[in-house]
Amino acid sequence: MQRGLLILGILLISLNLRPALASVGPLVESIRGATGLSNAALGLLTTLPLLAFGLVSALTPLATRRLGTEGALAAALSLVAVGTLARAAPSTAPLFGGTVLFGVGIALGNVLLPSLVKRDFPEHSGVMTSLYSSGIGAGAAIGAGTTVPLAGVLGWRGALGAWAVPAVAALLVWLPQLRAGAPARASYNIGDSLRALARSSLAWQVALFMGLQSLTFYIALAWLPGFLQARGFDPAAAGGLLALSQVMGVAGSAVVPTWAARRADQRRTICLLALVEGTALAGLAWPGAPLASLWVSVLGFVLGGTFGLALLLLVLRAADAETATELSGMAQSVGYLVAAAGPAVFGLLHDLTGGWAAPLALLAFALVAKTAVGLRAGRPGQIRPGR
Repeated sequence: MQRGLLILGILLISLNLRPALASVGPLVESIRGATGLSNAALGLLTTLPLLAFGLVSALTPLATRRLGTEGALAAALSLVAVGTLARAAPSTAPLFGGTVLFGVGIALGNVLLPSLVKRDFPEHSGVMTSLYSSGIGAGAAIGAGTTVPLAGVLGWRGALGAWAVPAVAALLVWLPQLRAGAPARASYNIGDSLRALARSSLAWQVALFMGLQSLTFYIALAWLPGFLQARGFDPAAAGGLLALSQVMGVAGSAVVPTWAARRADQRRTICLLALVEGTALAGLAWPGAPLASLWVSVLGFVLGGTFGLALLLLVLRAADAETATELSGMAQSVGYLVAAAGPAVFGLLHDLTGGWAAPLALLAFALVAKTAVGLRAGRPGQIRPGR
């Protein structure tokens, strides 16, 4: 019973790590019309959480020392709920302040779920990683797909604030775990451990793999509809294809980690994913983008699978749960700071050249770099800083 409740809690936490972020895009025009915010300010609503992920993730071990893993996850859900609800307030300041709060909460959840899997499910890391990574993807898809209908009933502020409800529900389900989760007493100095982790080439390879896969994902999220419209698709069709890619991403996150965890060496998996991703990008780059539905589906599946694989590497390459927390914090700090720059650089290249060749070359470069570091991160081995 207790283990089943723990698994349910992990799933509910994962489902709450993206809706608050994914709900902004569909409401951009409503927010602009009501607030008069500039395009740059509206972009900040999406960028702020990514910056919070990057800046806060590495500090997560400090929270676990004070609150324990279970307590830190309860704090994460509380921040998501409070920050999301704040965006419903009739003022611009809470819109941005609430975004920062839930960004910090999501950052804690992002880092701690791999640690929890390492500690409580070491023999089932692939299955559990598939469960929560697909939960993250499903939460993003649900948030993007249902926010507009919610806005039709509640208004755009109410639609943004409504995502506090599932966060509170997840917190109530999670509260029984607090009885079992006493704060950990580190047997080593956390500062020394983090410095040792920063000197580990394997840790940096895992971190860069996380960053480069995130960069590609957020570029696709921001620019795939515009790219498809330039290929002749109308806005509704382009938006539908983006939704299709997100749904296929959930499938990829569910399948790839379980498959990859069956072997100690993940390099073959990384090569296969890179080959499939390159094929999908080439298909979309072809003039007119024939078979676009196929290529978008394949790209969504492989990006979701690569995300799940990156999360799995955080578990497999860490020697214990404490190291998993530290490695996850470092990798996600690096990863999301890299990812935050991706859409802007892609757009800048498009503005400077007036075409898509240079932006697509950026994606090709990211794929090559991701494969190169992945081939190092995918080798068998574990990190033991400070032990």
